[in-house]
Amino acid sequence: MDYRVIEIKSTHYQDPSAGHLSFVEAEHDLPFPIRRMYWIYGAEKGTHRGFHAHTLNWQLLFCPFGSIDLILDDGETRETVTLDSPSKGLILTPGLWREMIWNQKDSILCVAASEYYDPDEYIRDYDAFLAFRNSIKNHKQE
Repeated sequence: MDYRVIEIKSTHYQDPSAGHLSFVEAEHDLPFPIRRMYWIYGAEKGTHRGFHAHTLNWQLLFCPFGSIDLILDDGETRETVTLDSPSKGLILTPGLWREMIWNQKDSILCVAASEYYDPDEYIRDYDAFLAFRNSIKNHKQE
């Protein structure tokens, strides 16, 4: 399955009351330029979101507060990655189905995306997603 969990660079100050600073640098830490940022917040514990894939969009997902499970599916395998630390990131390549489950009320999911918003770039039907994955697999075999 084509995704990568990364350690987000973080600075920890000698005085713990000063907090911490975490950061990523586009095209240094990420294999894509950032064209869009968005975040999802205010969700109740147990909320399920996502249920889509992208045809072009690379993404970095991270959870600066709380805990969120990402269920990833490449049409053959399903894996779960838990984002539960501001210093943990998840890079997703195009063509992965994703579902998100909020493990904690008010968890925040932040996303840095390689593409501008385009509703036609989303695959929201699971059967259409499987057809897309099969077309990719068949193209690679040629």
